[in-house]
Amino acid sequence: MQLHRGRLIDHIQLVVADLHASRRFYEAVFDVLGVPVGGSADTHFWYDELFVSTPDGPEALGKLTGRHHLAFQAADHIMVEAFHKAGLAAGGKDNGAPGERPYHPGYYAAFLLDPDGNNIEAVHHGAAERSAPSVRIDFEM
Repeated sequence: MQLHRGRLIDHIQLVVADLHASRRFYEAVFDVLGVPVGGSADTHFWYDELFVSTPDGPEALGKLTGRHHLAFQAADHIMVEAFHKAGLAAGGKDNGAPGERPYHPGYYAAFLLDPDGNNIEAVHHGAAERSAPSVRIDFEM
């Protein structure tokens, strides 16, 4: 088994009220961002470091998590714009249209609220060079 992970976040779990609505939203925005689903079941699904579950699943201990902010990397401005459009079409609510932000030169982002009110962002940081596309983890079996 092999996984590819980013360098900053190991994982994030969102506990949501309506798994179907959340799955529809995240399928739409991650399709645009080119991130494949890692797994799916009746009580949860995941994409890379993001794990989404119901409150009645064994992972959540019966509790909703409330509002969070998650930012996902986008390859360019076009991807940020497509993320915003896909998220709106899949039931998300606008929380900041695509555009430049004052955080640093080249910061181009869009913000959506997912079905549970979590603030979901896609950001392109401008021209940059990556040391590697991802961290590869090879499990010993």
